[in-house]
Amino acid sequence: MPVQYAGIIEEHKTVRGGVGLFDVSHMGEFEIRGIDALKLVQRLTTNDASKLIEGKVQYSAMCYPDGGIVDDLLVYRTGAASFMLVVNAANLGKDLEWIRSNVSNLRAEVVDKSDETSLLAIQGPKSLAVLQKLTPANLSAMPYYSFVRTSAAGVPMIVSRTGYTGELGFEIYFDSAVGTGEKVWNAVMDAGKEFGIKPIGLGARDTLRLEMGYCLYGNDIDATTNPLEAGLGWITKLEKGEFIGSAELNKIRAKGVKRKLVGFTVDEEKAFPRHGYEIRLDGAALGQVTSGTISPVLERGIGMGYVGVAASKPGFGVKILIRNKEVGAQIVKIPFIKKDGNAG
Repeated sequence: MPVQYAGIIEEHKTVRGGVGLFDVSHMGEFEIRGIDALKLVQRLTTNDASKLIEGKVQYSAMCYPDGGIVDDLLVYRTGAASFMLVVNAANLGKDLEWIRSNVSNLRAEVVDKSDETSLLAIQGPKSLAVLQKLTPANLSAMPYYSFVRTSAAGVPMIVSRTGYTGELGFEIYFDSAVGTGEKVWNAVMDAGKEFGIKPIGLGARDTLRLEMGYCLYGNDIDATTNPLEAGLGWITKLEKGEFIGSAELNKIRAKGVKRKLVGFTVDEEKAFPRHGYEIRLDGAALGQVTSGTISPVLERGIGMGYVGVAASKPGFGVKILIRNKEVGAQIVKIPFIKKDGNAG
């Protein structure tokens, strides 16, 4: 997947206004199956997988015993005793080792299906109209974070109402044979011609998720951050019972977090906040930018970073050190742009 095909801004606006196609086959897919599959997923993840029925998906995370984040991921309930975990590509090997190391006495098998699985994301307001041409499944009846087993372009696959752009969208999983991938890609591109579909690269994938305030592992979350300070308390179900990291997270919740991941907008036009830049208050370092870009929709600099709780409220003024110059910025509530509740 290249950084860009035609240009990041053009590709970004294509997804926001129409439809784009992403090849995200680099993501990792693991099957967990067996009598204790649910117990293993519950042990590993922060969200409550017992709430999932077959055909439903859940955003979740895995933590280390100290509460640091191993990875964020999607959990698919694929059967009574089976799940599919979809993890970030950069963490694939690490995550697989982590999961297998925590099976211990549970009767569950962990199978790496990453090399056998292709994954395309069709995202944007016209995504349903495009994909509906290729599948007998009633896509308009699919709730957000659900999936069906069906076919598209004559290829058996999982069609999932998920995505990381903030737009209506679908992700499709199918066999990774080269000919199959080419067939499906071409079929989607042909079906989307009337809607101006374009291939979308990593650059626009990043700006799209950042406009929505979605975390990127390695930037906004990692082993040094915990889900409570990262704004992921909503997927951290401490009341479900013990899981890896829950003891420490309970302590953190009881004491209160010391810092929070916040969004900010830059006051100065064309000032580009980047990962690693200092966030300042009264000339002193307050934190660091974890993600930053120029929003193609807002046409101004936006970013996220960790700051102390006292400086985390929307409307609080800070400075971003950009090329040795302090530029004014305002803490804002994320997402940076508003989408309807049915977006993906």
